[in-house]
Amino acid sequence: MNNRLPARIPPSPPSEPYAQSIVPGDYQPLASPNPKRFPLFVLRYWWLPVLAVSVAAGAAAAYIHFAAPVFVSSARMWETEKIRLPEGGGFTQDLQNYLGTQIELLRSEKIAQLTLDRLRSSDSNSIPMDEQGKPLKVRLRVNQTPKTAMIELDAFSPSPSFAQAYLNSLMQSYLEYKQDVRKNVSGDTLSSISEQALRVERDLKADQEALTTFERTNNLAILDEEGRIAGGYLARLKTQLSDLQLESKLLEAIALEQDSHARGSTNGSGFLLATSLPGSSESSSTGPGAERQTAFRELALLKIQREKLSRYLRPKHPKIVKLDADIERGQKLLDLYRNQSQEELSASRKALEMRLESVQKSISEWETKVVDANARIAEAERLKLNVNRTQSLYDRLALLLQNVDLTRNTDRETLAILESATPALRSHRRDMMVLVLALVTGASVALGIIFLLELRDDRFTSMLEVNEQFGDSIVGQVPEVRGLKNSGPLLQLDDPRHMYAESYRSLRSALLFLSTEGEHPKTLLITSALPNEGKSTIAANLAKVLALGGARVLLVDGDMRKGSLHELLGFKREPGLSDLLQKPVDFAKVIQTDSTPNLAFISRGKTPRNPGDLFLRKELDQLLTQWRERFDYVLIDSCPVFAADDATTLAHKIDGTLFVVRRGFSRGTVVREALEMLIQRKARVLGLVFNRADSSSRAYNYYKHAEYYGASTDA
Repeated sequence: MNNRLPARIPPSPPSEPYAQSIVPGDYQPLASPNPKRFPLFVLRYWWLPVLAVSVAAGAAAAYIHFAAPVFVSSARMWETEKIRLPEGGGFTQDLQNYLGTQIELLRSEKIAQLTLDRLRSSDSNSIPMDEQGKPLKVRLRVNQTPKTAMIELDAFSPSPSFAQAYLNSLMQSYLEYKQDVRKNVSGDTLSSISEQALRVERDLKADQEALTTFERTNNLAILDEEGRIAGGYLARLKTQLSDLQLESKLLEAIALEQDSHARGSTNGSGFLLATSLPGSSESSSTGPGAERQTAFRELALLKIQREKLSRYLRPKHPKIVKLDADIERGQKLLDLYRNQSQEELSASRKALEMRLESVQKSISEWETKVVDANARIAEAERLKLNVNRTQSLYDRLALLLQNVDLTRNTDRETLAILESATPALRSHRRDMMVLVLALVTGASVALGIIFLLELRDDRFTSMLEVNEQFGDSIVGQVPEVRGLKNSGPLLQLDDPRHMYAESYRSLRSALLFLSTEGEHPKTLLITSALPNEGKSTIAANLAKVLALGGARVLLVDGDMRKGSLHELLGFKREPGLSDLLQKPVDFAKVIQTDSTPNLAFISRGKTPRNPGDLFLRKELDQLLTQWRERFDYVLIDSCPVFAADDATTLAHKIDGTLFVVRRGFSRGTVVREALEMLIQRKARVLGLVFNRADSSSRAYNYYKHAEYYGASTDA
């Protein structure tokens, strides 16, 4: 059992004889639909979908009956094969979306208007008008056949002849419109290219005239030869200039060497350079130059010889003295020769400078000639290049003019009519769509209403929902048994309703083995939140099964306002409980019995003015004490909690209370409030009894094996 307590209700103190067994937790209404509840609601309100679908079907049938019939005419177009001329210009298209573009063009208002204009201009066809005087509306459906280059066209209209004529005219108008567009595009292109060709032709003539004028005043062959000769001679002059510059550098080196000798240097390298210059008079193998070289070598040999002898001879040695005299004599001779070469060197440098000046002047003159010749040759090449470039552009434009003109006069349309419009036939597509839409709409509306009902309805549909809201608080469940005639709500001996009888035996076992604190409850109050939840039937049948189990049971009808247990059990109404509480009555005269052993019954008696006041008298406490001593169980059937205050007034004096909830009738919020009211009045709620459980549900698996129930066949 669940021992949860709401926050605003304090638990019972330990000093009380019996502690509470169940207190409902905080109840929250369903915020979202329960998938398990929705099918049950559909079964409960099955008539709503049937009614909605019937009304929708009737409305659809009426619309179909009174609406004008629709006729459909069909045609097909396809992407044909055309000869592609390589020299002809072509129109560029988005091949990936080509057919899609053509389909949208066929559906466009432009083609529709052209179609109507074409029909108006035809004498053999007339355009029917609608009630507003406008052309009869034709609905066009255009689709591409899957995996093909074909287009299917369907025209829907109330007039069969107009549908066929409209579709044929539509395809012709489409082809003519595309031809006009191509002609306009090609015409604009041809005009633009023609203007460019004329401009390029004028430029070509101007370039050719400029080249002719240049050739009249300049012989290109002579210019080429002059440029070649001048270039060769200029190269030789530059080579000669290079040689003279080298010779000038050598003379400068000799002059530097002589200057160093004048400052006291004794080597003869400058003298040798002077004798080795190109064109020098001393560079020959004979003459003064040869003598100078010989004297220089002899002087060098004498110096070498003296250096060797001075290593082991004294400076005053005759040989050393003789060598010094020879060296002095040779040095004087070289000085004489050196003075002569300086004069010659000066004359050579002057002559070389004059030659350099002459060569440089010649180079400047010939460079001017070469530059002039090259400039005239380059101008001729530029004029030729301009003529060639302009001529190439003109040739391309002329070819484009030919291609565009050829394309303009050639049929390039690849989409053609494969099948003309067929005679229009009656179409039931719209009728089927209207009918299906009406049925779906009706069913959807009905299911939506059921969904809203289920969303707002918090009535219990299964024991699982009760446990979800109140914890594990159910002590028993009584199924709803159908299909057995002549069977009342009360149990009979050897009752054929096996499932029904066993459920009460299960409830009896739950009470007998109820886990409680303190003394086991002997007086039981059976109530519910609202009337018609089955508490009286459960109280009577529970009393019977307890009595059949051997317990002494007293069943008391505590509903002194509307109690009907006496009618259900077949007893008298008076005397009863109200008589016992108002005046002293012999207890034996009030108790009634029948064929059920161990079962005693006290009816409600006369209806007093204020029945709830009688439960506050001390006579009730005395009666309860006597009943506890005389009977094993006392079952009191009270009025519903929200029908009168009798149940809540009586509940705290009773050992335990059984609260009855009925499937598909009891609401969670109402049950919650009723239980909280009982707990506030110090009632000890032992548990809930779930009445009229759905035995056909898959979740209900109790006592479905009837072969275990029946009369014994043993001897």
